[in-house]
Amino acid sequence: MKVHEFQAKQLLAKFGVDVPEGRVVRNPAEAYEVAKRFGGVVAVKAQIHAGGRGKGGGIKIAKTPEEAELWARELIGSKLVTPQTGPEGREIRLVLVEEGLSIKREFYLGIIIDRSQGRPLIMASSEGGVEIEEVAKESPELILKEHVDPGLGLKPYQIRKIAFGLGLQPRQVGQLMLSLFSTFQELDASMVEINPLVETEQGEVLALDAKLSFDDNALYRHPELMGMRDFDEEEPLEIEASRYGLNYIKLDGNVGCMVNGAGLAMATMDIIKLAGGNPANFLDVGGGASVEQVTNAFKILVSDSNVKAVLINIFGGIMRCDTVAEGVVQAIQEVGVELPVVVRLEGTNVEQGREILQSSSLDFVVADGMGDAAQKVVAVAS
Repeated sequence: MKVHEFQAKQLLAKFGVDVPEGRVVRNPAEAYEVAKRFGGVVAVKAQIHAGGRGKGGGIKIAKTPEEAELWARELIGSKLVTPQTGPEGREIRLVLVEEGLSIKREFYLGIIIDRSQGRPLIMASSEGGVEIEEVAKESPELILKEHVDPGLGLKPYQIRKIAFGLGLQPRQVGQLMLSLFSTFQELDASMVEINPLVETEQGEVLALDAKLSFDDNALYRHPELMGMRDFDEEEPLEIEASRYGLNYIKLDGNVGCMVNGAGLAMATMDIIKLAGGNPANFLDVGGGASVEQVTNAFKILVSDSNVKAVLINIFGGIMRCDTVAEGVVQAIQEVGVELPVVVRLEGTNVEQGREILQSSSLDFVVADGMGDAAQKVVAVAS
């Protein structure tokens, strides 16, 4: 789950991270009042769940309240296109009006989970204000990395190493780094990112921008975070899938995929590409899905108007093939789907599953193996 920049800053501030003073507004008149209260220069920043807002024109500098009102009027209700939104862009519903700062230097500071090490990884760079992926590609030597033992926490020597590497004093960023790590740990975050972290002309270090995302599997421990979820920023089909405990991500292809297991789902998407097609989604029904979940998964999959054919690729283990077959038949009978459906079943109760499909009087294309399934579904989709 992601949150907006202003929400991320509210959470960071609770843990002791210094952030600029700002207020989120929904209309130009409010932007005028906030800018007038702050006085001087303010930043008017579009609030969407995507990076690269500055490149897309979503961050404006206003020298007067009137100018802040003008920028807010231009941004609110418009579509912002950035490298992370895709060409369709995202509608701006909120803007953050924030006090201007006299910036001396910009840095990058973030924490993610390094799954290869099984530990949090702090990354820092003197190249702040740009996408860290670009820095990693062009100048990897400029990225400082420090793994943190979750049992021991962030140690003083690690703070000094990162601070000196950025050209800062430990006293300037020590408490901020500790607060950032506390935020990451205590909120079960999957990523905490400050880009840019800025040093002002007065020597203060603040989080000028912030991005937080959280582990969905841990949200039951944080009901306060659930209230921050903005459904307007999420794909409607993904929201619907989350209600049934399904792992669904919409893509831009035309071959709908229903698979059990994330690894098999990734392999299925790869083999569809290899066969010359494009997957329309990632959909993992999980290892223990019920007939009801499978039924709803299929309904969600075919609700995407881009889908021209469906591939059901199930390797039965905990998830039995007959359960999948029952769910698919039930969904097609309820929805009346006329799309071609290619099915590849293997594993637990595979014969029962095939019997359910064959006795349903529905027109399924049965595949023998993944390669055959991919070739067949790409052919009928085109």
